[in-house]
Amino acid sequence: MGKPTGFLEHSRSPIPDRAPLDRVKDWDEIHEDFQEDKLKEQGSRCMDCGTPYCHTGMTISNMASGCPVNNLIPEWNDLVYQNKWRDALDRLHKTNNFPEFTGRVCPAPCEGSCVLGVIEPPVTIKSIECAIIDKGFKEGWVQPNPPKSRSGKKVAVVGSGPAGLAAADQLNKAGHSVTVYERADRIGGLLVYGIPNMKLDKKYVQRRVDLLTQEGIEFVVSTEVGKDLPAKQLIEEFDSVILCCGATKPRDLPIEGRELEGVHFAMDFLTKNTQGLLELKDVTAFETAAKGKDAVVIGGGDTGTDCVGTSLRHGCKSITQLEIMPRPPDERADDNPWPEWPKVYKMDYGQEEAKEIFGSDPRNYLTATKKFIGDENGKLKAVLIHEIEWKQENGRFSPIEVPGSEREIPAQVAFLAMGFLGPEDIIAEELGLERDSRSNIQAEYGKFSTNIDRVFSAGDMRRGQSLVVWAINEGRAVARECDRHLMGETSLP
Repeated sequence: MGKPTGFLEHSRSPIPDRAPLDRVKDWDEIHEDFQEDKLKEQGSRCMDCGTPYCHTGMTISNMASGCPVNNLIPEWNDLVYQNKWRDALDRLHKTNNFPEFTGRVCPAPCEGSCVLGVIEPPVTIKSIECAIIDKGFKEGWVQPNPPKSRSGKKVAVVGSGPAGLAAADQLNKAGHSVTVYERADRIGGLLVYGIPNMKLDKKYVQRRVDLLTQEGIEFVVSTEVGKDLPAKQLIEEFDSVILCCGATKPRDLPIEGRELEGVHFAMDFLTKNTQGLLELKDVTAFETAAKGKDAVVIGGGDTGTDCVGTSLRHGCKSITQLEIMPRPPDERADDNPWPEWPKVYKMDYGQEEAKEIFGSDPRNYLTATKKFIGDENGKLKAVLIHEIEWKQENGRFSPIEVPGSEREIPAQVAFLAMGFLGPEDIIAEELGLERDSRSNIQAEYGKFSTNIDRVFSAGDMRRGQSLVVWAINEGRAVARECDRHLMGETSLP
């Protein structure tokens, strides 16, 4: 512990974001550049606790508490404080394959369980993590490190999101020949087309993909396994197959007017937007563009926030976000104690921007959608909404409409951001994979093997919609079990 009094002398100060009214004018990342002196100061706030809950990676009340990849947080916090950035990078890479991703998009359950957070604002762990890896690349410390020898074993990884990339990286380190298949035209999965550029600039994804390529991993794009290439063919041609296809089946809203022009799944909107940014350089040219329109986002999670931020950058006329849950409290409730993830009110980047432009948080809590209303041409013109209250019936809470609360709000475009139901069916049906009660691939955590010999599954496809950091956790873990299966033993962490 470099400075025992650091948490007493310095207040929390994460890497600042650019001003909302400035950043909505472009698609660049919202964060400003970090200052080393400030980050060293923030690192000194870490108390090197006897029991550092920040890296425990437990699940409490169905939520992550601490870092799911068990980052050695107190160690690299102290190393940053001591100006030993190269050593900090080495410690960070011991547990996390892609800290440049988690340092940008992870909600930081580590900070929610920081011991300092019991009495003071927690350590700025996420900012320090991101600064370490960015400095590592800037200084040229991150270099290709291909394995010195090959095992002669071949592994196919289906899906190039964070789980698939982590599995491929680990198996390649073990000396296996790894081929990653991706149905989209770019490697990265959710990291490319599911997360907007202002949260994760795609140059950072491509930088890592280029590094993995130089280390010997083969990437095959624009190839959908189960459609363009039979999954059974992979089983025949490879010694093992790992399925990391994500949970990409969106939850729909089957109400009157769903078929109207202007009602879209959120991920379709975000995907086309990023495609436009990367290829056409004109993201407002699509039919789903929000420019000059009253936009409604249905869903209050991260995807909903991304739709808010994207619509604002298109130049929407207004933005409304509908959230069926109640507004969280400003401070932890009694039934949400530390080290659980703090379920408290906060504004993410999209809500901050909307407030600056339109004067208020765009979220309407305890509000449900009843009907999409169209014009004579079959185009969306309004949304009929109503307030709800949660009542317990037969041991379950259900949303009940508040009488007389109906009202119409103008909308020429609406985005459904209500989460995902599980993986798509095509590969599971072709191979006859067993599935759990939520339609995810049945594969026990820690083993990751499916009912088909030599076929493993990990990430959202196995666990359901979750965090990028959990995907990396499972990618690393499935690689370890696959390596054990191939070689009879494993040295992978």
